[in-house]
Amino acid sequence: MHNKLITLISSFVLLLFVSQAYAQDDLLNLLEQETQNKQSTEFVYATFKATRIINSQSVETTAGGNLNFIIAHRFGKINDGWYELWGLDNATIRLGLEYGITDWLNIGIGRSSYLKTADIYGKLRIIRQSSGAKNFPFSAVLFSNVAENGMHWSEPDRVNYFSSRLSYASQLLLARKFSNAFSLQLSPTYIHRNFVETKEDQNDVLAIGAGGRIKLSNRVSINAEYFYQLPGTNSEKFYNSVALGIDIETGGHVFQFHVTNSKGMIEQYFIAGTTGDMFDGDIFFGFNINRVFTLKKAK
Repeated sequence: MHNKLITLISSFVLLLFVSQAYAQDDLLNLLEQETQNKQSTEFVYATFKATRIINSQSVETTAGGNLNFIIAHRFGKINDGWYELWGLDNATIRLGLEYGITDWLNIGIGRSSYLKTADIYGKLRIIRQSSGAKNFPFSAVLFSNVAENGMHWSEPDRVNYFSSRLSYASQLLLARKFSNAFSLQLSPTYIHRNFVETKEDQNDVLAIGAGGRIKLSNRVSINAEYFYQLPGTNSEKFYNSVALGIDIETGGHVFQFHVTNSKGMIEQYFIAGTTGDMFDGDIFFGFNINRVFTLKKAK
């Protein structure tokens, strides 16, 4: 009886040690998995559906090796009435190409029928919103362009300089994806025009833009943007740019339909050169078509 009791106690102690060893292993595995999860970094993607919110640039960049072909179309003013078929008889267009040298560096070119403008630009991602080992609350991108007005000189007999055709825009794009359905971006902007029409017009314009997206489904979202020109930095004949639109993604295409009070489709024109008064019915209907082509597959 005594031997059986000793055997029973020994078996219980052995079982206790084995169970404790397994428990320690499970605890160590859980701690290791938690440590690995903390060490990994998860980056935020698809803050917006396209590289533009509506008129303005977004923090999205074209992936390395990809070419994004953008067709931007803007009809005339809706208040032109029946004679102009509420603006449908008049239109301006911009054709653009932007290429991803890398995932974080893009270059682009474009040609607009509005003022026969050619533009070239670069886009550099500084940091991307992330969580985990590297936690950063927002994405930041630098954008800069130069544009050339290709219209004939209004006074060809005087001395005209090529530099007078040039204007520049620089932006810091700051965006946060608050949830899968809501994103917000702020865009401090500096615009310089080498030549302005009157003494009242400013060569330098400062503005700050705000744009957002509300996602309705995996393929549809509502977008809005507004640019506020800082007082005293531009002539009062120019209005702040307002735009409201809807994005529809269909595979390799993103269609963007919108209304805005801006006729121009590059920063120099829609931020610093909007002449449309939305409250007076100066509303333009337009759309952007984005089509991405893979020229070089990622390694």
